[in-house]
Amino acid sequence: MSNPAPTADSEPLPTQPEELLELLQQLDIEYKYYEHEAVFTVEESSKIKEEMPGTHCRNLYLRDKKKKNFLVVAANETEVDLKTLQEKIECGRLSFGSADRLWQFLGIRPGSVCPFTVINDTDHEVQVVLDAYMMKQECVHYHPLDNTMTIGLSPDDLLKFFDHTGHEPIILDL
Repeated sequence: MSNPAPTADSEPLPTQPEELLELLQQLDIEYKYYEHEAVFTVEESSKIKEEMPGTHCRNLYLRDKKKKNFLVVAANETEVDLKTLQEKIECGRLSFGSADRLWQFLGIRPGSVCPFTVINDTDHEVQVVLDAYMMKQECVHYHPLDNTMTIGLSPDDLLKFFDHTGHEPIILDL
C-alpha cells in the first residue's frame, strides 16, 4: 500500500517562524515578540491585541483574472474595497486566492498569512501592496508565519525586510 501524497496541511512550512526571527535579527530589525492562543480572524485577534500597543494588521491574498497574485497588507481599521483596489493597481477583477495557491506561492496556510510569507516567494510572483495609513504608524503587528505569535516592528523595518527579499511593495491609500 502506498503512502498518500503530502498536502499543504501535512507538510512542514518551507520557512519556520524561528528561521524568520533569526533572519530579522541578522538584518538588525528590532521587534517585540508575543505568544498567544491561535487567532484566525481580525475579530478573534481583538482579544489579544490589548496587550500589544501599536497598529494591528491583516493580510489579504488576492488573485486577478489574469492569474497575477497580490498580498495586500493593511491596518485592521482600513477598509479595502476590491473594485477600487483593482483600479488603483491596474489589474483584472480581484478575488481571494485559494488555500492551494496560498501554499504554492507563499508557503503558508490560511490563518497565518503575513507580509513575511514573501520569503517563500523566491520567483517574485506575488506583488505586495501596503496600506499607506499603516506605513505611517509607529509600530505595526503581524504573525511571524504562525498565528500563535505576533511581532511588532516599525514600518521602516518592514521595508528593510522586503528589500532583503527583493520585493518592491506598492504603498497605496486604500
